[in-house]
Amino acid sequence: MGIQSSYDLVVDVKKPGAEIQPTMYGLFFEDINFGADGGLYAELVKNRSFEFPQSLMGWKTFGQVEVRTDGAPFERNPHYVRLDNAGHGHKHTGLENEGFRGIGVKKEATYRFSVWARSGNATAQKIRIELIDGDNNPFERKELTIGSGEWKKYEVILTSSKEEAKASLRIFLISGGPVDMEHISLFPTDTWKGRENGLRRDLVEALNELNPGLFRFPGGCIVEGTDLETRYNWKNSVGPVENRPLNENRWHYTFAHRFFPDYFQTYGMGFYELFLLSEDMGAEPLPVVNVGLSCQYQNEGEHCHVPVGELQDYIRDALDLIEFANGAISTTWGKVRAEMGHPEPFNLKFIGIGNEQWGAEYPARLEKFIEAIRAQYPEIKIIGSSGPQAEGKDFDYLWPEMKRLKVDLVDEHYYRSPEWFLNQAARYDSYDRKGPKVFAGEYACHPQSRENNFESALCESAFMTGLERNADIVHMATYAPLLAHVDAWQWRPDLIWFDNLRCVRTPNYYVQKLYAHYRGTNVLPFTLNKKPLTGQEGLYASAVIDTDKQEIIIKLSNVSNEDKDIRINIEGLQRKMKIGSEAQVVLLKGEVDRENRLDNPDVAVPVKSVVRMNGTVLEATAESQSFNVYVISY
Repeated sequence: MGIQSSYDLVVDVKKPGAEIQPTMYGLFFEDINFGADGGLYAELVKNRSFEFPQSLMGWKTFGQVEVRTDGAPFERNPHYVRLDNAGHGHKHTGLENEGFRGIGVKKEATYRFSVWARSGNATAQKIRIELIDGDNNPFERKELTIGSGEWKKYEVILTSSKEEAKASLRIFLISGGPVDMEHISLFPTDTWKGRENGLRRDLVEALNELNPGLFRFPGGCIVEGTDLETRYNWKNSVGPVENRPLNENRWHYTFAHRFFPDYFQTYGMGFYELFLLSEDMGAEPLPVVNVGLSCQYQNEGEHCHVPVGELQDYIRDALDLIEFANGAISTTWGKVRAEMGHPEPFNLKFIGIGNEQWGAEYPARLEKFIEAIRAQYPEIKIIGSSGPQAEGKDFDYLWPEMKRLKVDLVDEHYYRSPEWFLNQAARYDSYDRKGPKVFAGEYACHPQSRENNFESALCESAFMTGLERNADIVHMATYAPLLAHVDAWQWRPDLIWFDNLRCVRTPNYYVQKLYAHYRGTNVLPFTLNKKPLTGQEGLYASAVIDTDKQEIIIKLSNVSNEDKDIRINIEGLQRKMKIGSEAQVVLLKGEVDRENRLDNPDVAVPVKSVVRMNGTVLEATAESQSFNVYVISY
């Protein structure tokens, strides 16, 4: 610990500055790290419709089990299984599903098993459904009668007698057979808002707790696909869930050292469910669509992309998406939305065109989309990209192009070192105020360990003071990636880690939460020696006023190794603004190289306290390596 220093800081409340957009702090969801199937999407059965390239991947079979395609009930999911007599009184026919690195069940919790099935002959057939623990012991079983030769949906509720993180689902044929089965599904009944085909409640609660103003989906790189055939196709993700076709997930093979050949997209959590989640959280939805380019990291040459003159289908997808979100129920896609259960529009305001594209190929295609969207939906704000880097020739080329095309916002991405984040706190101070606004669409501090340690969170908190101070130009910001399964991740760090039963909020999560919950309505000047705090003496700070809650809020990061005594002087108060006798303080602090883990989730969590005001002066100690939020009521 070095010598303690003292600093006089000034907040000027006389003239509140730029408005802070409701979309300022949000969420970016991409199906990476088993974020959708096996994660946010609460389905517990892997390869439920037998559509993986290896039809029985995720399943073990015994007795007479055959994968068939004749007479399937769902056109876009043509595979199903037939269970038939094992041929001996002491043999058994059935199959067993391993789930996503196991099936997590909680004690006394209930689970909805469902299956589309038919009897293979004129007689009723029976199956037995069991939950099996990690030691191969059944601990719950129920029977179902399949009473029709026509395809029908059957359901039964299972109740778990124990907690098991890595259970499996086993199904026996207990009649003479045959019986055909398709779309074999197991969901907790306790999903988010209790919805069937729902989302995992604890994960949505963690997202909702962040108070997001924006929700970007479905990616990232999955929007591009490794090739255009495997890009995310939103139209395949809506309509009856049983008939949504399988798609490859590019993240199952992107990194050979983190290879997951069983990682696919069932589209069970599709665009309808994602729009609904946005609405649930009170966040503005921001869908992103393909611009006619496949991933440029993985595809070189124009032959890999859609020619500029042949973009009609891709442009139509974008226009139809806006209709799906906002159209009247008399429109083609508005009707689809209504039939899914939401006749009211989702009130979409933003659309992203392309992800991390670069070079002349991108603006040439983007321009065609802009022309079509502006002509039909002039009120929709369009987001373009500055490429995959935060500087350099691609970045320098694309920003003027985005200005020329008059996009509304430009999506910037940066996954960089702690030093970069600290050095970039003044990044937006000198940006052109007359051009498009900024969307910091993907960012995360990457320490050398690539862990979500406290150092990474602290550096992000320091950098974000620059986002907030420049709220006139920065209108949106989303950390990335959002979710990661501890047993099946491709990329780190990530905001929230989870296993089959639990999730843990990282220190980075708490930084995002504090910024979002103390967003304020307008920026205030906050200075040391009449200059913004952008790293002087290891201090980074911003200030806002919340005219609705009548609060003055200061965010201050001390990245130095010494405590700092600070005096915050509130200047420019109007007569009616009476400062309270106490200020609230929220402190986030931890050892720089440690992280919150599932078994030790509280290494770094916010701690609240109060400090007495000395008139219009707040006196406090900003501890070394800490992020502090000071809230002064008036």
